[in-house]
Amino acid sequence: MSLQSVTFASTNENKFREVQSILLSHGIPVKFAQIPLVEVQADSLEAIATEKVRSAFARVQSPVIVEDDGLFIDGLKGFPGQYSSYVFKTIGTDGILKLLAGSSDRSASFRSLIAYYDGNTMSLFEGTVDGSISDRIMEGGWGYDPIFVPAGSELTFAELKDEKNKHSHRSKALEKFARWLVLQ
Repeated sequence: MSLQSVTFASTNENKFREVQSILLSHGIPVKFAQIPLVEVQADSLEAIATEKVRSAFARVQSPVIVEDDGLFIDGLKGFPGQYSSYVFKTIGTDGILKLLAGSSDRSASFRSLIAYYDGNTMSLFEGTVDGSISDRIMEGGWGYDPIFVPAGSELTFAELKDEKNKHSHRSKALEKFARWLVLQ
């Protein structure tokens, strides 16, 4: 298969910009289908991503990728995990910091799953980055970027700005996807 474009389906323009930047560096053109997707409530990112990519393919009828991710905080027993999007919309970063008030365990990890589907082939690619939750909200970024500090850094993803793409969970998953797609 030649490197045809893939479509990234999401309502999140910030994710699209990251996906596009990373995949273009591999020579993979990316289209954006800004569409709402079925997001099932499930106990795993894999189940959520699989349903989302099937839903996206039904809408765009061409090779498509979706991304689902989760922030897993050890001091909160993995919460918010696969419910990260809903938790962000309801209590936000302020709520996460309040839940961690007084906690000595601020370790966390971000997991990203890129799901690909072309009507025949379904593939999942995972990226994980370990880190911790800062004690305050930093400026910039989006989502949980203002409070997530990747291991080996003293800066949050928000403070890392464009450097985030070199270290993020999403970039790790997209790198795996890009290597796989090039070999198809």
